[in-house]
Amino acid sequence: MEVFRQLKEFYWSEKKYLFASIFSLMTATALGLVYPNLLRYLIDDVISKNNFSVVPYLSLLVVGVVSCKAFFQFLHGVMSGKLGNKTAFNLRNALYKKLQYLSFQYYDKARTGDLMSRLTADLQAVRDFIGFGFVQILNVFMMFIFGTIMMMTINWKLTLITMVFMPFLVFTAIRFESKIHPAFRSIRKSMSSMTTSVQENITGVRTVKSFAREPFEIGKFSERNEDYKVNNVTTSGIWARYFPLMELFANLSVVILLGIGGYMVINDAISLGELVACFSLIWYIIGPLWGIGFHINNFTQSKAAGERMLEVLHQYVHVKDKDNAIALTSEQVQGHVKFNDVTFAYTDKQPALHHFQLDAPAGSVIGLLGGTGSGKSTVIQLLLRAYNVKEGSIEIDGRDIRDVTLESLRNQMAIVFQETFLFSSTIRNNIAYGVKDISTDDIVNAAKLAKAHDFIMELPLGYDTIVGERGMGLSGGQKQRIAIARALLKNPKILILDDATSAVDMETEHEIQQGFQEVMKGRTTFIIAHRISSLRHADEIIVLDEGRIVQRGTHDQLMRQEGPYLETYKIQFADQPDADADGGAEAAFKPHRATDQVAAAGHIKAGGFAQ
Repeated sequence: MEVFRQLKEFYWSEKKYLFASIFSLMTATALGLVYPNLLRYLIDDVISKNNFSVVPYLSLLVVGVVSCKAFFQFLHGVMSGKLGNKTAFNLRNALYKKLQYLSFQYYDKARTGDLMSRLTADLQAVRDFIGFGFVQILNVFMMFIFGTIMMMTINWKLTLITMVFMPFLVFTAIRFESKIHPAFRSIRKSMSSMTTSVQENITGVRTVKSFAREPFEIGKFSERNEDYKVNNVTTSGIWARYFPLMELFANLSVVILLGIGGYMVINDAISLGELVACFSLIWYIIGPLWGIGFHINNFTQSKAAGERMLEVLHQYVHVKDKDNAIALTSEQVQGHVKFNDVTFAYTDKQPALHHFQLDAPAGSVIGLLGGTGSGKSTVIQLLLRAYNVKEGSIEIDGRDIRDVTLESLRNQMAIVFQETFLFSSTIRNNIAYGVKDISTDDIVNAAKLAKAHDFIMELPLGYDTIVGERGMGLSGGQKQRIAIARALLKNPKILILDDATSAVDMETEHEIQQGFQEVMKGRTTFIIAHRISSLRHADEIIVLDEGRIVQRGTHDQLMRQEGPYLETYKIQFADQPDADADGGAEAAFKPHRATDQVAAAGHIKAGGFAQ
């Protein structure tokens, strides 16, 4: 019961329903004990003595008992349902809240399908046990105790003889639980794996089809489905081995009761009515014990499910607020960002960032250039406190970001990721996601700055058009412009553009960059880009390679140095011979469509770019 002790906070607040459910079921169970006594009285005192005048009263008594029992069973069902559903409500909220605050480090390894399985199937199993299963197991013991006591009052010798096989039945049930629990945990894991496979396939269906990998995906799912099937077959085998044994021991008790009890009736040791009462009581006892396998099944499933939910609830949050963290306000933040000798590694292997230094005054524009894995995105992730720095510190306006609350820190920032995510909602709601109580005019102005207004107005319902899951139905450039509008609407002190125009053409990028010139005024801006045309206006450009700064300076300064920046420039503007090598020719930065050359400039190696 350790699992349920740890889950106590989620159901103990609803203990009134628990106690009401227990009381109702115990009362219904106690009323069930009236039947054997009525049978004994009917046989010994009515039929044997021809005392049929009491039959109408007995009938009324039976009706009354049945009605009362039905009422308390109904009450038990209502109370148990409330207990289970309220517990599930509390637990579901706690799990979802935990998932919201778990750090990026957890999601780097977590699987969506597995988490969905924990929030649905696992939670349902716990709900069923807490709502109904626990009280039912308690009822089994109460029925056994009450039934045994009543049998003992009729004839203790017959009771002891009849109970000879009960220990074997209980032992078999306990043995069954020890075998079935690991089996159900395996089922849960294989179910989670299968769910993950389905979720990934649906999410990546366009990739699957574009590479004609349907047969591969079918085979992969079949393997996981086979694993799920094997685990279920194994579990069924355990049931098949143990349930017949429990049925055998239960029926042997009945056979002994009828055999020995019949002999005692013949010899006038007990009356026929007492034998019939004992026969009714033995099923009153054996019935619940026989069904204990079902309750154990319910218990073990919920225990396995509870363990999986506790894994999430007990998951360590790597990035969280300090006890004395202060909340930043917009009035307090100017946007002066400093990285003080920051070193960071995602794993124990090679660091992603080495001794990174940066001093970005408020309102400055910082450009970050480098190939895949160079550390550009790591700089931004650390500034957002998606991860905590291993060495060094990051400051905003002189405050270490670890000393302020996460919510207030991130409220001062807005970011446009390279991989755009849109919710399954209206375009209006997607743009307004980061702010509260915003007007339609502000939403439209942000969309115009992001060059998104025109294509939005061409959609069937304009800003009220509902986009599909993850923005399906929109092009990559359209999604990216909506994401830019979402960031601009937040009016942050620190703006982060993580390759924010990678999905738009060069002409649209030029238009958006012109809009950015106005937006960037008065706010600190970090721009990650592969296109030099997106960085040339930056106050400082930092070129990274394998987590180290290999060049830094303004565009003009870097154009006068031999190094990766100049090499990148030559690749991207190779089709424009009028561009001077020192960067003096502004014509080099006019929009063009040399997408092949741009694409070639994405990878850095020591001493320059790979292509």
